[in-house]
Formats: sequence, C-alpha cells, structure tokens
Amino acid sequence: MSSGTRRSRLQETFATNDPVALVTGSGAPRVGRVIAEELSRRGCHVVLHANTSTDEANEAAATWKERFGRRAAVVQGTLEDDEACDRIVDEAAACFGRLDILVNSAAIWTPTPLAEITGDEIRRYFQINSVASLLCARAAGRHMTSQPSGGCIINLGDWATVRPYADHAAYFPSKGAIEVMTRSLAVELGAMNSNLRVNCVQPGPVLLSDDVTEETVAELAQSTLVGRVGTPDDVAHAVSFLCENTFVTGVCLPVDGGRGIFAPDGLQLGRNTG
Repeated sequence: MSSGTRRSRLQETFATNDPVALVTGSGAPRVGRVIAEELSRRGCHVVLHANTSTDEANEAAATWKERFGRRAAVVQGTLEDDEACDRIVDEAAACFGRLDILVNSAAIWTPTPLAEITGDEIRRYFQINSVASLLCARAAGRHMTSQPSGGCIINLGDWATVRPYADHAAYFPSKGAIEVMTRSLAVELGAMNSNLRVNCVQPGPVLLSDDVTEETVAELAQSTLVGRVGTPDDVAHAVSFLCENTFVTGVCLPVDGGRGIFAPDGLQLGRNTG
C-alpha cells in the first residue's frame, strides 16, 4: 500500500497498513474460506489454516495477491492435537510478524443417532469444536496482548443451540460451549489489554449440502423472517463488522435471518396466543 492510499476501516482499527488474520478451517471452499477472502478484501494479510485441504488452501493463497493486493500464507495441522493449536497460531504470527484477528471457523458436523454416539465421538466433537477454539484463542491472546492495538477473536457458534436438531446430540453441546467461552475470553483477555475483543457469530442456514432438495430449501427460506436462505457472505460480513467495531465485545451475534425468534406456524403473526 502506498503512503497516499487511504486505509481501510480494518487497517485503521489495528493501526497498521498490514493487519494479519488467521482463519481456521479455511482450506476448503466453505464458510471459513469466504471469511478469509472478505478479510483479505478489506486489507488483511490472511493465513489460511487447513488439515487435509492444504492443496486447495495453497491454490487460493497463490491468487490473492493479484485479486486483493494482499498476501496470503497457509498453515497446516489437526485441531485434534493440543500442541498443534499453539503451533498453528505461532506460525501464523511468524508469517507476517504480528496477529490481529483470529477466526475460529473450523468445526465438524455429521448426523449421528443418539443411540449410536460413542464417548470417543463426543470427546472428538468437544476437542475440535470447543477445546481447540479455546486453545487457539489462548495462543492468539499471547500475541495480541503485547500489541498496543490489541486484536480481535471471533468464534463461530451455531444459532440452533437454542433449538437443536435431532441426530446431533454430540455436536450441539460442543457448539453451545462456544457462547460461554466467548464471554469468558472477552473478560480474561480484555483485562490484559483493553484493545483485545472477543465475540461470536452464530450462523443460521447459510451453506446447504448439495443433496438438499428444492422443497427443503423453500421450507428453510419460509422459516426465516427475511424469506431466504443465507449465504457465507452474510457470515463474513458479520465477522468483518465485529472486527471493525471496537466497542463490541463478549457478544454472540445470530446471523440467521430471524430464524431463532420466529416459527412459521402462524401463531406469531396476527394472533395473540399468550
């Protein structure tokens, strides 16, 4: 960036022309990748994290300097390994000499009937979806607390922890922990550096699998107040907002089109049922 180029809002927030963001689970072209692209578009150097999707991550990173004028790097590791969580964050900070944003986007989600869930499966859900997020946030905090501009940590939760689906009895408890973790980390890290903020985004239906029928898509759209299924861009925009707004910390923001407060059963509209 030349000296005469106006800084983006994110660059102003972190008082540098070269803010750095790490997005876990951003190797494959899913929500994490879209978040990473949006942060790059807004002026960040981005570190993509992948476990098995390293080839896809490297392909994306190779194009971003031309597309967005920002550099990108890739770190690899499984979030099932506690030590890997520290290493991933430290490598990301070493890539560009600082770390301003961490987005904990990596997660696992596979339907399993309650009767078939094993203790090992439950522990794996908590390890990847909860424990790894906390360990990555702790590692990022070590870098961010020493920076005058602090930093921002965004955890990805799930709107449906308040209305959980069947066949996900291991997944939803692991995601429910994200909400309390976010508030706890906001207090812990904010006390160390008042410019360090921690928030959570809770996506609704934003990236449906290819086997979802048109009928189901229509039903999902009708279940929202905005009348449509969301997109990964909706989530990425919310993440960017929380990174840029320096007076918001410790909040869990549903990005669900109003689905968390609305049921399309006709009882909320035109009838007062008590």
